[in-house]
Formats: sequence, C-alpha cells, structure tokens
Amino acid sequence: MDADVVALQRRSESMVSAVTELAAVNSGSFHAAGVDQVGELLRGRFEALGGEVELVRLPALRSLDERGQWHEQELGHLLRARKRPQCQRRVFLGGHLDTVFPVDHPFQQVVRTASDRLHGPGVADLKGGLVVMLEALAQLEADPAARNLGWDVVLNPDEEIGSPVSAAYLTEVARHCQLGLVFEPALPDGSLAAGRKGSGNFVLQVAGRTAHAGRDHALGRNAIRALAELTLQIDDLNGQRPGVTINPATVHGGGVINRVPDFAQLRFNVRVRALEDAAWVSRMFEEIESTWRDRDGFRLELHGDFHRPPKPRTQALEQLFGHYRDIAQTLDVDLRWDDTGGCCDGNNLAAAGVVNLDTLGVVGGDIHSDREWMEVSSLAERACLNGRFLRALARDDIRLDPTAEPLTCS
Repeated sequence: MDADVVALQRRSESMVSAVTELAAVNSGSFHAAGVDQVGELLRGRFEALGGEVELVRLPALRSLDERGQWHEQELGHLLRARKRPQCQRRVFLGGHLDTVFPVDHPFQQVVRTASDRLHGPGVADLKGGLVVMLEALAQLEADPAARNLGWDVVLNPDEEIGSPVSAAYLTEVARHCQLGLVFEPALPDGSLAAGRKGSGNFVLQVAGRTAHAGRDHALGRNAIRALAELTLQIDDLNGQRPGVTINPATVHGGGVINRVPDFAQLRFNVRVRALEDAAWVSRMFEEIESTWRDRDGFRLELHGDFHRPPKPRTQALEQLFGHYRDIAQTLDVDLRWDDTGGCCDGNNLAAAGVVNLDTLGVVGGDIHSDREWMEVSSLAERACLNGRFLRALARDDIRLDPTAEPLTCS
C-alpha cells in the first residue's frame, strides 16, 4: 500500500473523530447557531495551517412563505480562509457548513457500523469532505513546494438551499484562482461527477376571489382548482424536451371550508441539461401564463430563477480530470466519472469561468436521507489523493495551459 495512505490511515481514528464532532452539531441551513458552531470548530483548524480566517456575515435571505408573504432571515456566517495571497498560482477549495436536516429532525446521531461505515447527518454531505480538505491542505503545507501555491477556502452556510446568498461571494473569490476543487461526496462507487444539470426553484402563486361557499359560490374564483390545472400544465412539460425534468413539490393554500379559497401556491424544481433548455422552459411558462390572462377573477405570479446553471463537460474540464485521474493511479485508484442530474456550487463556479472538479470528498451514499453513510476507509484515500494533487500543483507538475509561463509567488 502507498506509504502516504498508510501514514494517513494511522490518523484514521482522529479523522473519524473530527467527522463525528462536526456531524454531531446540527447545522441545518436555517439553524444559524448550529452552522456558526461548525464554523467555529473549523476556524482553529484552518488557522493551524497558517491561514487567515474570517467569518463573513452575508445578506439576509429574502423568501416567500406559504401564505405568499415576503420575509427576511439571517443565515449562518460564511467561513473564508486563505494563505499566500501574493501567489499568482491559486487554487479554490469549496465546501459547505450546512446540511438538509433541520434542528427538529430525528436524524441527529452518528453511528459507526461493523462494516466500517459512519451513518449520520452530513457525514458524507459534506462534513467528511471538510475533514478530507483539511488533511489535504496539511499535506500540502508539509511540502517545501507549498510556497509556490496560494489557496482560498470558502465554506458557505446555504449550499443545501441553492446558495442564494453566498453564490456571488464564492464566485468572486474563485475568479482569482486558476481552478477549483469542491469537496462534495463522491458517488457511492467512488467515481466523480462529470457534467451536471442546471437547476431552478420556482414558486407559482394564484390569487382568486373569495365568496361564501353556499350562498355565493358562483361569485367565487377557486384558487385551488386553478392551481390544480396549472400544476398539470407544468407537469405535462416533462417528456417534451430531452434532459428537462420538472418536479412539482409542495402545495399550500385554502382555509376554512365554507369559503371559496382565494390563494394557492405551488413550489417546484426544474432541471435542465443546457442553457437552451432553460430558455425553452421560460418560454413554456410564458405560454401557460398566457392561457390564463383572460380568465375572470384570477391573477398569477411566478417567482424564482435558475440559480444553478448547467455544468457541461468541456475540454478544460476533461483535461483537469485527466490530471486528477493520473494522480489517482499513483495510488492504485481506478477513478471514473459520469454525468449526474445533481448540482452544487461547482455549477456556479463553472458558469463564472472557473474550471473545477466537485466531488472530491469522501465516498458515501443515501445523502439527504436518514440512511446517509460514508466509508471510513475513504477518508485516508481521498485525503491522500487530494493532498498529492495539491502538491503536484505546487511543484508545477500540472498545468492546465502547457504553453503558459510558470506562475510564481511575488
């Protein structure tokens, strides 16, 4: 077995303890105190690597509630760490502090099984990845060549809800780097995600006209009935264009049973393979809306957008994966990748022009469920792989543009 992996395996229990400590803190996206507690646990670890660390307060999240009212909510802080800002050669490392499990969710404990897996909230997505990132940076900093490579880390508090308030911040930081590494979990078989679909979240609201359900029923305009028709029209877009899927997810509306309901709301998600697909979806929404403009007593409002642009397989991405796969082979890891319908901050980085690999964390599965797990053995393997990749970047063994002049620290 590779000596670097063996050395990290000796530290395996401390890595498991670190993941367990992080996952034991509930950091659901809307549990700001828990998100901040995770950030504080990590602050000292990045400072120990010599990084300059700050916790950044982001703008409040503005969102619609189920009654159609706008509200603002403070989320947790974003963690920013950086080292050697004077270096021209820089790498962006991304991850997130939040999970999908709210503070009142029953899935809160971490358990280690006989098959040497950890089960727990966020052990794979993404707290195991945070430990892999830290261990990889520690390997880099132990190499004299580290002086040639600067790094920027952004751990955001809102990735699991689409990074609505952090996306602009993290892409601005990443634009100053030559490439990005995002520590989302690898797929259950250990392979990486290649191309990713884009994603959009939308809220459709229907205002009708209330009336007494018995005496004046004919005067009312039932918003629930209208929303039911609209939901079918939207769902019927599935199958009309390859690569486009639409998922009606939640419905709210109505009130007391002796009044015609005058408000109803649908929340739905759209996945697209290309920007042209997103434009087609927008046109279809306009056509559906146009069929309701002459209906007496109804008013429609559509809110939302495509917050995650598609991440296509590009020549630059293929080249970056080729370098990464070559490093994996030095560890006898036969690394594969495949396209996926999921999305993450890697989508946003790609849209900003930053080539990136985005599933560099632990091997795990059943994420976003109460069966979430990670392979303990993958902590050492993926930490070693990423550490070796960072050291190769620092030694100038890897160049995305072989014709470019070598980059150095000033």
